[in-house]
Amino acid sequence: MSRAFTKEDDSLEAPIVPPRAPLPPGTPNYVTPQGLEQLRAELVALETGRARAESNRDNEADRTRQLTIFNARISALNGRIASARVVDPRTQPPQEVRFGATVTLRTRSGGTPGTLRRFAIVGVDEASVAEGKVAFTAPIARAIQGSRLGQIVSLRLGPKEETVEVAEISYEGA
Repeated sequence: MSRAFTKEDDSLEAPIVPPRAPLPPGTPNYVTPQGLEQLRAELVALETGRARAESNRDNEADRTRQLTIFNARISALNGRIASARVVDPRTQPPQEVRFGATVTLRTRSGGTPGTLRRFAIVGVDEASVAEGKVAFTAPIARAIQGSRLGQIVSLRLGPKEETVEVAEISYEGA
């Protein structure tokens, strides 16, 4: 492509840095011990990337852009680490759904009866649907927190309502 079709000041535009997972205002930043370790490992990786970018003198505009992104991400991550409140799952009541619990729900009605859902309730930065980890701020987590083993709970899943039983509670990773 010819330089005639590029903007001269492309390198001067501020890069867009995606925000971290949202944490509602006034909500404590609960994390599991593993979650805090993940945040710290992420910080080490970002600092390593930033050091590499600082030493790369090939393209000054690209270097500046990369450093801006690294610095913004490191700043946001440092804020999350500083505000983290570690909750050890071993301190939670074993018969009640709380932060750090791995819960199995059994559908009773409104869906396919007998269907099992299993997920862990974790911090917002730890959440990963693929890994079966749901943020404590997620609607399904909020709906079942405080429930006891064997309790029947109503869930609103999009347009439909489902009744589930808390079939199992464990505090793995403890």
